[in-house]
Amino acid sequence: MLKMTGRFRRSQRVAGFTLIELMIVVAVVAILAAIAFPSYQEYVRKSRRAQAKADLVELTQQAERWHTVNNTYATFVPPFTNSPRQGTAWYQLQLVNPSQSSYSLTATPQGSQEKDSCGLLSINQANVKDSDGPTADCW
Repeated sequence: MLKMTGRFRRSQRVAGFTLIELMIVVAVVAILAAIAFPSYQEYVRKSRRAQAKADLVELTQQAERWHTVNNTYATFVPPFTNSPRQGTAWYQLQLVNPSQSSYSLTATPQGSQEKDSCGLLSINQANVKDSDGPTADCW
């Protein structure tokens, strides 16, 4: 008959994780998720804001072309009013107070984008950019 050593019996008993070890792993994952998720959301908002800024600049270029041909901004109609153009609109684009020599374009955040610290973005015919947040960080 084989004699069992203490080492053999001990290795059979150690199998899997204890409940304490599992709870430590769950706690570490929860802490990492609590740090990473808000950071991820901020990067998503920043990318949506970048798209809205690009759309505002594109509309500004179209308004300038219109002014070159028609000598007025008053009759310019933006070809699109949502940013992005397809999918969920995170910004509503609007031409404000167009006249013969001036206009302003605004991008108003919609849905969860309203939590963005920059808020409303605007640009005018003189390429003056403004926002509800710190302009240097938002533009």
